[in-house]
Amino acid sequence: MKVLKFGGTSVGSVESILNVKKIVEGQSEPVIVVVSALGGVTDKLIHTSQLAVSGNLDYKKSFMELTDRHYQMIDQIIPAGPRKEMLLSIVNALFEELHSIYQGVYLIKDLSAKTQDMIVSYGERISSNIISVLITGSVWYDSRTFIKTEVRGGRRLLASEETNRLIGETFGKLPKIALVPGFISSDVESGETTNLGRGGSDYTASILAAALDASVLEIWTDVDGFMTADPKVISTAYTINELSYVEAMELCNFGAKVVYPPTIYPVCVKNIPIWVKNTFKPEAPGTIIKKEVERDRTGKPICGISSINNTSLIFVSGLSMVGVIGVNQRIFSALANNGISVFMVAQTSSESSTSIGVRDEDVEKACHVLDEEFAKEIQTGAMFPMQASSGLATVAVVGESMKNVSGVAGKLFGTLGRNGINVIACAQGVSQTNISFVVESAYLRKTLNVIHDSFFLSEYRVLNLFLCGVGTVGGSLIEQIAAQREKLMKEKGLKLNVVGIASSRNALFDRKGLSLTDYKERLRASAPSTLQHLRDEIINMNIFNSVFVDCTASAEVASLYQDLLEHNISVVAANKVAASSDYASYSRLKHTAFQRGVKYLFETNVGAGLPIIRTLNDLRNSGDKILRIEAVLSGTLNFIFNKISREIPFSKTVQMAKEEGYSEPDPRIDLSGKDVIRKLVILTRESGYQIEQEDVEAHLFIPDELFQGSVEEFWAKLPSLDAEFEEKRQQLEAENKRWRFVAKYENGKGSVSLCAVDRSHPFYSLEGSNNVVLLTTERYNEYPMIIQGYGAGASVTAAGVFADIMSIANI
Repeated sequence: MKVLKFGGTSVGSVESILNVKKIVEGQSEPVIVVVSALGGVTDKLIHTSQLAVSGNLDYKKSFMELTDRHYQMIDQIIPAGPRKEMLLSIVNALFEELHSIYQGVYLIKDLSAKTQDMIVSYGERISSNIISVLITGSVWYDSRTFIKTEVRGGRRLLASEETNRLIGETFGKLPKIALVPGFISSDVESGETTNLGRGGSDYTASILAAALDASVLEIWTDVDGFMTADPKVISTAYTINELSYVEAMELCNFGAKVVYPPTIYPVCVKNIPIWVKNTFKPEAPGTIIKKEVERDRTGKPICGISSINNTSLIFVSGLSMVGVIGVNQRIFSALANNGISVFMVAQTSSESSTSIGVRDEDVEKACHVLDEEFAKEIQTGAMFPMQASSGLATVAVVGESMKNVSGVAGKLFGTLGRNGINVIACAQGVSQTNISFVVESAYLRKTLNVIHDSFFLSEYRVLNLFLCGVGTVGGSLIEQIAAQREKLMKEKGLKLNVVGIASSRNALFDRKGLSLTDYKERLRASAPSTLQHLRDEIINMNIFNSVFVDCTASAEVASLYQDLLEHNISVVAANKVAASSDYASYSRLKHTAFQRGVKYLFETNVGAGLPIIRTLNDLRNSGDKILRIEAVLSGTLNFIFNKISREIPFSKTVQMAKEEGYSEPDPRIDLSGKDVIRKLVILTRESGYQIEQEDVEAHLFIPDELFQGSVEEFWAKLPSLDAEFEEKRQQLEAENKRWRFVAKYENGKGSVSLCAVDRSHPFYSLEGSNNVVLLTTERYNEYPMIIQGYGAGASVTAAGVFADIMSIANI
């Protein structure tokens, strides 16, 4: 069996909660599912109680918002029927209890810890009942009956022995799916409702996993796992595949909020792995936390960077401290007795001073406590009054592999020094798992970026991309780059750094790299951009390994290629304009790219993602000669002539092509054959022949008058062709033939025309919007080479552009 825990964000919306249902019901072994309150509900419960205790009647409004949210969730995810009625009766009763408690708090103006514990328990109690009804076959358990706590040393802690005994009794016979509210517990003696502290749902799951010897503890959250650094600060941070328990604990204690720190201990003792997964991306690999992680000694010594902002250092110093036993004991005892947590300690070898790291909110109290503790020494001058420095940040560099690699600390501090970052204090334990240091808070972002670059990114080859065009193809390309980035870095050592994104009106630039998650909003909000501005920004950035990617159909954008190539910027174009323009311009672009040692690639100009141009180049470069080209190159026209039938007239198929996104908004662009002519010109040129668009004979199947006038007039006249097309279609059907719009080049002549092909022809069985190219060469003469596949659509075109980018990276 295994234990699955879902946090507040995982059960915070209809989408996420339905993902939970799918994940749980897809398990093949018995599971215990631990759930938190709906996202934000615990904070809302506390806020409402604060309103009530202060005598503010707004607590009623806040309470109604709580109830409305839960009832709306129930209505959206639970279908009508007996189970919903049963659930509503349970939830109604719980809300009635909660309302009475709030009313009591309001009336007596008192909010004890006991009452607060009871109030916050309702979040998990209600959410778990909802999810239990949602998930087919689940059995609900009240965790207060087996998770027990007790007060020791003034702190509420887990009553481990009794808890483990009760868990064993409760789950002696485990159902297929057990549903348990996290966070909540009860006092081992009184039975009063208590809890395990904020983040306690993780802890609940860990306790259950350890007590029942689960095979794995899965923590489902809203991130892909532990990251190498905070992705909000470092856009190139990526998910860590594996961590040891020690590494995970170090990262959690230093600000990584993926897992509640106490969660790790119970499962660590039993050597049960923790698997951190993303509820919103179940297919993502996540992070596995286990006892030992095998890492290549030549690999990265650091697995992650974590940080705590808003920290302070207290300097305890005095000449009398040297060689005196018990000073540190007095320091830490005094702070502990006053509830002040210390997260870092640094001491000089002379023992004359000790630096203590605390949170900003604790610094004033900590100084007062220590001044009182050492009042006599301060009065006699043996010690100095406490001094504090605030406005600091503490950074932890974590990795068990550091102990196997010499010079990590030297590299770390050398890198910081070269970048003008002053280290105020530092500490490293004998285990060499964590190097912690303090810097000014203003330098935190720079510090994290410097370390991440130095220890993670230096081995990657970087390709800096300028993306022009964010329509269907450009938008799909950006999605594919975003989805593939991590894999390319991990498997290929390649980092795709998008440093510019431009639309027809606006442009964004950042040499450090743009986030691809919010580029649409930022682009809309950016200043207007002109073609000259676009050109100047790209060239003046003067960044290495630059690639300009054109996903537009603009002749103006294509006019930039020559200038960009001359400045050693490679060009990848989905735009056909340049490669099909006059031969002199095409030839000059190719020559400049060759001369400058950069690339001008346009594979998608002909067959979207099909490797047609690349194959032509391979054939010619290996000494073959192209003798004849015969091709169906319009996915739109092929779609139209595959759809036409007795039931679907010609005009309807054109309308369908437009509705399904195959044709241009004005279908006459496709029906005119101009796009096919441009593709044939490009193919012919890449085959080694000189040709212009005007050289191609066009035999059109639509009368010229339909190409005149407005689009509306075109649509009005188009049905007049249906009868003629149906008559011809019936004749073809009788002859067992099909229509194909074919582009040909042979013996110095190019043409495009609507042809009828019989069953023996390779074009006969061409389906949907597929493209096909027949290449007759000196080697492939008797049996021409056939390249066939999906030749239309934004995603495959974007994939072809992506492939060209990869070829520039030699991948």
